[in-house]
Amino acid sequence: MQFTENPPPPPLYPTRPWPDFPNSAKSLGSFNNAACMEQLLVHCAHAIEANDATLAQQLLWVLHNIAPPDGDSNQRLTSAFLRALLLRASRSGSSISGPATPHHPQLPLRLSAISLAGFIDLTPWHRFGFSAANSAIADAADGFPVLHLVDLTTTHCMQIPTLIDVLASRPEGPPFLRLTLPSTPASTSPPPTLDISLDELGSRLVNFARSRNVGMDFRVVPSTPADGFHSLLEYLGANCNNAGEALVINCHMMPHRIPDESAGGILSPRTVFAKSLRSLDPSLVVLVDEEADFTSSDVVTRLRAAFNYMWIPFDAVETFLPAGSEQRRKYEAAVCWKIENVIAQEGVQRVERLEPRGRWGQRMRAAGFVGIGFGEEAVMEVKSMLDEHSAGWGMKRDDDDLVLTWKGHDVAFATAWIPSSATS
Repeated sequence: MQFTENPPPPPLYPTRPWPDFPNSAKSLGSFNNAACMEQLLVHCAHAIEANDATLAQQLLWVLHNIAPPDGDSNQRLTSAFLRALLLRASRSGSSISGPATPHHPQLPLRLSAISLAGFIDLTPWHRFGFSAANSAIADAADGFPVLHLVDLTTTHCMQIPTLIDVLASRPEGPPFLRLTLPSTPASTSPPPTLDISLDELGSRLVNFARSRNVGMDFRVVPSTPADGFHSLLEYLGANCNNAGEALVINCHMMPHRIPDESAGGILSPRTVFAKSLRSLDPSLVVLVDEEADFTSSDVVTRLRAAFNYMWIPFDAVETFLPAGSEQRRKYEAAVCWKIENVIAQEGVQRVERLEPRGRWGQRMRAAGFVGIGFGEEAVMEVKSMLDEHSAGWGMKRDDDDLVLTWKGHDVAFATAWIPSSATS
């Protein structure tokens, strides 16, 4: 599957895309490839934004016929975007409607802790960051009696049991683990969600740590990415200046949920967040996120960017999960939620605002951090984990960073940062 990285912008409507618009399913075969499907979606998005009901209905009919939700990976991808466009039209009060149901049948998706762990283990999407981060976190804790880990993640602490095992295996004995995390609103949290409370999750983690002879404290601070975790950062500022404590901030696919626009001030919430982290003088900040750019205010630009990125999970699961399997339906439901959020939502409800690695790097350096490389042990951990998955997955090193790839396309990145004063 090949996609253009920077396609030229399409012409604006009301121009019709074809003089002889197809009027039967039999004449649609020429549109059944990824490039044509992307262009049809772009035309449809333009028509919806212009409230051109006639053109939009024609395009919706074509898309519905060439992209069944149970088709191949290209068709399922396109069907997800079709659903998102219909949802956008319905939320805008438009009279435009289509034959597809504007909600994924598997949503909402709530899983037990065991099922969630199995869900995450299906692909390296999250495990890549877990493996790289855990090795770096263990190194940062070396020589400290206490590790204070602030876990900013969308995976409900699924990374922590493996980290506890890593800490428990240290010859000199494990540090005491203080785990602090925010309690974020469920209404804007990506699926799957956990079917137990954070208190119950914390109790299970503490018991697991005890079984590994690791002392642990679990604390939840009500906070939200909508304001850059202001409450959490205030709490940390008052409670993390303890001697003998390694403070580590683990940002796993959560910072992109902080608004990227300036909220009427000089600095954007993401810049304020980075500067606030620096004021805590942490031992380490690990930043793991997806390598894409969904920050545009223009929905058509976001559609193109998302289409040329979100094909990856559809393509990846097709290599090892059979059609119609429950695992595939649940996994793709979570992907569809992301697509719907990128396309159908605006304002504070649009939380999937991915930003490229380079831009995050500029922000972290401006805030007073310097990047550090991952050690060979981290690299070997990631490579060993990737050996458990399909052959299409890979990893590359780019300066100090690690990058997860699928068939050569960048998927996610892992970066590690320390205060610049620590290197002087």
